Amino acid sequence: MKVSSFLYFLVFLYSINTYSQTFPIHKTNDKITIDGDLTDWKTPFLGPFVIHNSGEKATQNTMVSLSWNDENLYIAYRSKDSKIIGKSQPKDSKIYETDDLVEMFIDPDGDGKNYIEIGVNAFSTYYDMLLKCISPECGGWNTSMEYTISGFEAVSKTTTEGFNTEIKIPFSSLEKIENGNFTKPKTGTKWKGNAFRIDYGNTTEYLALQSYKSLKFGFHQPAEFAVFEFVE
Repeated sequence: MKVSSFLYFLVFLYSINTYSQTFPIHKTNDKITIDGDLTDWKTPFLGPFVIHNSGEKATQNTMVSLSWNDENLYIAYRSKDSKIIGKSQPKDSKIYETDDLVEMFIDPDGDGKNYIEIGVNAFSTYYDMLLKCISPECGGWNTSMEYTISGFEAVSKTTTEGFNTEIKIPFSSLEKIENGNFTKPKTGTKWKGNAFRIDYGNTTEYLALQSYKSLKFGFHQPAEFAVFEFVE
């Protein structure tokens, strides 16, 4: 009995570390204007988001769509929100502590080092952060809000149902991250990452495109990030 229980535990740990959904990033030839208006957005949306550490259904739906061309990564969110919390604030404010917002973490190799976190609220306030290390193995928690993605654009637009958000991230800026392995993608390239939302409405909820099978609380679980594949 003890042996079988131990083997089950090993299988459980293995399944946690190998469970990753693969989501497509569709290539586009369309000119994308970052204005928060998604009426012309053609790439399919993924979701809805779920509670990040349980997989349970969220109170309000969030959907995300990703596309790319040779220069940029584009991300669009549709967030239903009956009670938008937040306000316009200076860049790099800690809006993740106070405001309804959408987020994206990208760690191409999934090693938990030198990856990026971005967040945008319903009023187009955004931050971009470089996470150099988040574990004792590489020296402990070490992040930089001073990091800036050159050419980054983000605009949110409120709607009758909530708010929409559009983001542009130039690959040329990501390539400059030392030891980040942000090589310029091509068809078939795969990056680890996850899309998130924090909803501070009537009930505070921390949502993700892919939930964490380990049931751990907190978005920073690189070993459990999803896989995003660049496709035609």
